[in-house]
Amino acid sequence: MTTSATDTVAGASVDLLTTTYQAHYRALLRLAALLLDDLSSCEDVVQEAFIRVHAARRRVREPEKILAYLRQTVVNLSRSTLRRRILGLRLLPKPMPDMASAEEGAYDALERDQLKTALQSLQRRQREVLVLRYYADMTEAQVAELLGISVGAVKAYGSRGLAALRVLMESGNG
Repeated sequence: MTTSATDTVAGASVDLLTTTYQAHYRALLRLAALLLDDLSSCEDVVQEAFIRVHAARRRVREPEKILAYLRQTVVNLSRSTLRRRILGLRLLPKPMPDMASAEEGAYDALERDQLKTALQSLQRRQREVLVLRYYADMTEAQVAELLGISVGAVKAYGSRGLAALRVLMESGNG
């Protein structure tokens, strides 16, 4: 049996995973960055997610959902990373992409840092719901399924999280 024959027998093909990696790596890295506190951990989590999905690719029943599997794996691995170092969790600044101008870039970076700091101060579940809803642009039903909670819980966590985030951002304590 050749390598290509075994890679396409069942599940997601290596080509599909390669294409998904090329198209979505950065977006998954940004998703991890909203849940974790340093770039190297984010890169580790996203790489590990691709490795795990690659290893399980033959068990993927619906290859078109490969990105959803990757997102869920990134969220779960981010949770595990935070759990492992909960006592030593520190906020570290992350390098941001190039900006249009120095003034605009400085203001945007300050605002993003304030938002990330405010997000980190929310309860874990509130942060996860807000990141998945507003950054990953998932529906309430998708978030509920991904996190294993009810749609009502997603609405409650989202509402409380937004209210707390609003207070933190307005007070400048975020």
